[in-house]
Amino acid sequence: MKAVVLLSGGLDSATTLAMAMEQGYACYTLSFNYGQRHAVELDAARKIADTMGVAAQKIIELDLKQIGGSALTDNNIAVPQSPSAGIPVTYVPARNTIFLSYALAWAEVLDISDIFIGVNAVDYSGYPDCRPEYIAAFENTARLATRAGVEGKPFRIHTPLIHWSKAEIIRKGTELGVDFSLTVSCYQADELGRACAECDSCRFRKEGFEAAGISDPTLYRE
Repeated sequence: MKAVVLLSGGLDSATTLAMAMEQGYACYTLSFNYGQRHAVELDAARKIADTMGVAAQKIIELDLKQIGGSALTDNNIAVPQSPSAGIPVTYVPARNTIFLSYALAWAEVLDISDIFIGVNAVDYSGYPDCRPEYIAAFENTARLATRAGVEGKPFRIHTPLIHWSKAEIIRKGTELGVDFSLTVSCYQADELGRACAECDSCRFRKEGFEAAGISDPTLYRE
């Protein structure tokens, strides 16, 4: 069995990769340099892919800075340091749709029907493209929009973490031997991968380790 796995370099995607491998999939990981301010996460993705022994790794160059509209792709928009109501400014317009479309294209070329993505609808920031109904809609789009789908070989979008808390994800990753010290989750990590400890992603990560009762290996700036 083979699968394409979206690997950002963060905690969730590393655990998703480990779960896909546990199920017996040979994994082809896909990461994106899309102009994100925390591009150091790509170094983490490379290390994770190498350490876990994936079948192949690909990093796609995009430039979502030309579109902007997010604190992750526009340096003029500050990353929030406290919780906010509604969809936060760290939401990147259509990001998961773009990423899944690339994963779908690569999967079709490789004759692969299974795609894994570590979206989560519990401990997340309110992003619309992390919800189960979105994933179901994209899976249907994949069936309608590809040669493989039209010819009767539909794609399956696997979201093993979608209903899990961050603590559950951390426990599972630890059980599977994921080295979380390699992962980078912070929205504004510096070039050394050190986290700010204040953004949404840092808070969810820190609270997850505390709830899981597992020592947090994250490297913080202070």
